[in-house]
Formats: sequence, C-alpha cells, structure tokens
Amino acid sequence: MGRKRKKEVVDLEHHSLEGKELQEESLEGYKYVMIIGDGMGDFPVQELDWKTPLEVAITPGMDFIASYGMIGHCQTVPPGMHPGSDVAIMGLLGYPPEEKYTGRGPIEAASRGIVLKPEDVAYRCNLVTLKLEGEELIMEDYSAGHISTEEAVELIEAINRNISNEKIEIIPGVSYRHILIWRGGSGGLHTYPPHDLLGKNVWFAFSSYDEEPFLKDYILKAIEILEKHPINQRRKMENLLPANAIWPWGQGRTPTLEPFEEKWQLKGAVISAVDLIKGLAVLSGMSVINVPGATGYLDTNYEGKVDYAVEALKEYDFVVIHVEAPDEVSHEGSLEKKIRAINEFDRRVVRYFMERIIEITDKYRILVCCDHLTPISIRTHSSKPVPFAIFDSVRDKEKKKDLKFCEKEAYRSPYYIKSGPELIEILLQRKPKIESQKEE
Repeated sequence: MGRKRKKEVVDLEHHSLEGKELQEESLEGYKYVMIIGDGMGDFPVQELDWKTPLEVAITPGMDFIASYGMIGHCQTVPPGMHPGSDVAIMGLLGYPPEEKYTGRGPIEAASRGIVLKPEDVAYRCNLVTLKLEGEELIMEDYSAGHISTEEAVELIEAINRNISNEKIEIIPGVSYRHILIWRGGSGGLHTYPPHDLLGKNVWFAFSSYDEEPFLKDYILKAIEILEKHPINQRRKMENLLPANAIWPWGQGRTPTLEPFEEKWQLKGAVISAVDLIKGLAVLSGMSVINVPGATGYLDTNYEGKVDYAVEALKEYDFVVIHVEAPDEVSHEGSLEKKIRAINEFDRRVVRYFMERIIEITDKYRILVCCDHLTPISIRTHSSKPVPFAIFDSVRDKEKKKDLKFCEKEAYRSPYYIKSGPELIEILLQRKPKIESQKEE
C-alpha cells in the first residue's frame, strides 16, 4: 500500500508545481490545450442502472488521457457562487471568480464588442417561452425551442423599433441569446437564470422585476410585441414554441481581468460558439477564433473546431476548445441526446485532436474537463466538483492503469484540486506572473 501511494505522488509530480520548481528550459516548446465539454458531468441515473452518462458513453479518447495521465476532481465553482459557465470558466482561465466576477451580461457584451461606460449595466437576455396554466406562469422553455437566429433577430429588431431608445435596447445575438443594455441602469436586482426555472411556476422570479419599474415596463411592452408578431403566430401554427417573452438576467458592469499573456507568459486563443466564452477571451486579451458552422448545439462543427485549433497552435501556446452541446441537451432533460453529445465530443473532438496534434508538435499537455455538472435529473447546473484529466505527451509514456473517464473514477482519485485557478497552474506548469487583483 505504501509503495502504491508513493507512485501516485510521483505521478502527480509530473503535473504539479508542489515540491519543486520547474526549470523554464524544460517548458520551452510546450503547447497547452484545454478541452471543455460543457455540463458533461452528471449524477447517477436510474435508467442507466445508477451509472452516469459519462460512465456509459463510448469515450476511448478521454479514457486514454485518464489512463496514461492524471485523473482527479476540481471544485470549479467557489462556495456560495452560482454554478454557471461564466463563474467556472473564468476560474479555469486563472481568474478567481470570487474576486473578479461581476455578472454574466457584461462578459457576453464584451464578446460583441459592446463598450460599456462605468455606469452602464449589461443583462443577458433570453427569448423564452412562458405559458399560463390557470393562475401559474410556467417557464416552458428557456430557449424558445432553440429558435433560429434569423427569426430571433427579426423579433429583437421589432422590439427595438417600437420601444427601445438611447437608454435601453437589446443587442441581437445567436438563437435565443441576446444582450440588454441599460445605460445608467441598476445592477442591483436579484434575477434568475431561465434554465434554472424549467417547468416551474415563475411568478416569484418575474415579480423580482417589480423593484425596477422602468425595466418591468420594458419587459411587459416587449411581451405585447412578441405575442402579436407574425413569426410567433407562424411558430404556433407549426407546433413550434413561440418566443413570447424576454427574460433579462445575469446583469453586471464590466469586470477587469489581467491580460492572459502577461499573466501566464503564454499567447492564448479560444474557440467556442458561445458568446460567454468569447467574452472571457476578449476581457483577458486572448484571441477569439471563429469557426464556420459552430452552433453551440449537437449540429456544431466539431471537426472544424479541432482543425482551427491545430492551425492556431502554430502561432499560439495555449488554446481552449469549448463544446456547448452536452450542456444544452442536459437542460432539455434528454438522456439519449446527452450520451450522444458525449460520444461526439470524444470521437470528433478529443480523439480527432489527439490524431491531429502530432502534425504540429510532440510536446504538449492536454486538459479535458467540464466546467460544471449539468445533471439530467435537475436539468440545471450543480456546483459539485467536476472530473478532469491531464495528459503530458513527454512524461506520460506508459499506461498507469485502465481507467474510465467519469465521475466515479475522478472522485475516487486522491487528486482533489480546490479551484479552477489552481488547475490551470497544474496544466501550464507555472505560477502566474501577475496575481489577480480584487474587483472594487
């Protein structure tokens, strides 16, 4: 038993900064990749004989990384903070969210090139489907049936044309995801993410807007416009969910993040279909690489993300590949789709990347993880620690043991990482040159 524990510690030394200082020359030429399967982790599911989707999915790529490298679990969401991708991925990039986070809206605004004045507030604004059932107001869908971007833009333009002004407006985005800008507005409301309210009576959440009559009046007028719009009339006739309301949430003012390159002495880039992730890149001075056909859903261009990442590694030292699909189908509550999303993630992203990376370099480190769990049973995010695995192409030449990349093996592992910033230090094999400074 003593010898086994000693080997585990030695294995961790390949990945950890503790107990030794790595020589800078030993890091020269390394390429670093963080591959995030958003919401991939889960709780045991009765229909799967109390296994998780990760346990039953076909994942030889992630299993290889876990078996040859290091597997463990990481607390990506600080205690008391909402378990969103904004919080978790901010931490995974090395910025402590408990010090830097101000809200989701301003991060997504940054991805669109929207410049906010210090007094301005940005809200994430979903197009949603609300349904009256007797005296209850039900959140039927947080995405209005994953409405198309073309339809959504036309609906948002109708709202802006009729009720927006220099003080408040909605900037259209992709599908159901948009940004509401309230110039000189309030960021003090307690708002609720619509994906946390699926199937629930939301009068309590809707009533929170009563604290800001100006915003509540805007929302009610927008609902009137959406209810009568021809697009929603047509969607109803075609048995599609109408986008019959806007739902502002996740508000805040622009945060300040230290430049990633100065912080880590590495040139970084991000590949994602999601504005939130792109916004974190913009705020940290990383490059955003847009991939044709990247949708944030099951139909995304998986291979394209890898192709662009491999090409980017010729110029950049660190690349993030973010895949949203597992999270989206978890919110839908579809077990079948979640297993499919994980299979596609492993086959078309992780394994394909492992095949392609050797064209560029034989000296690389890969981290595979999720930002948070999105369990099917609750259809929203959990703040429980997430599984991760790291593989080093130089040091991890031999298989340590046959392991499945899943929650069970990750929680069994002695390697518990207490935060996202600590995990990226282990991946990059270095401490930050610039420490985070707390937001005032």
